[in-house]
Amino acid sequence: MAKIQRRTAVESAIEELRRQILDGTWGLGDRLPSEAEQTQALGISRTTLREATRALVHSGLLAVRQGDGTYVVATDESTVALSRRFSKSSTTEVLEVRRGLDGAAARQSAIRRNEDDLTVMRQELTRRHEAAVAGDRTAFATADMRFHLAVARSAHNRLLLDLYETLSLALRDSVDSTQSLQHAMQPDGDDHEALLDAIARRDPNRAVDLAMAIISSQELQDAPIA
Repeated sequence: MAKIQRRTAVESAIEELRRQILDGTWGLGDRLPSEAEQTQALGISRTTLREATRALVHSGLLAVRQGDGTYVVATDESTVALSRRFSKSSTTEVLEVRRGLDGAAARQSAIRRNEDDLTVMRQELTRRHEAAVAGDRTAFATADMRFHLAVARSAHNRLLLDLYETLSLALRDSVDSTQSLQHAMQPDGDDHEALLDAIARRDPNRAVDLAMAIISSQELQDAPIA
């Protein structure tokens, strides 16, 4: 007769934190609640929480930023290796890959999106604008990443979404700059609202053109000054 395996408190905490990441309670780029909030919610000690967090950092789902907090950096351990590879890529390489993914995502989103998809995209653009107005680069970059991830999700192609999720943090880092923040505040200098409008009007050709324009604009921002 097989022995019954008893899980330790740490193993249970790891499983619960992983479940919260997988079910979307905490999404890519989210900062987890404070230790005090988590220990109370999970009914565990700080020592147990720290060991569980350390294990998920090692697996690549979480990252600890000293003095800031613990962030979700991947939602699936099977994509961690590729995500780490993207994180080491240059902005130019990331933008080149995005041309293929963003074009496909924009086209299919304009064809397949539903009203719930549009609501999420609008919410992320609102957060993006608010962060730009506040001059909060980190929040701006996260909202920008989540908007593009929402576009990819609204294409309703699981493989495309998986690929885009592995690129998401590299995407966020590529727009985490003062230039991107300033560009977003320029009158008629940002095509994100226009992209959302094209998707809402189910105009795939216009959506693809705007997706490419967004990338071209960022390429210009990142180009070295002669």
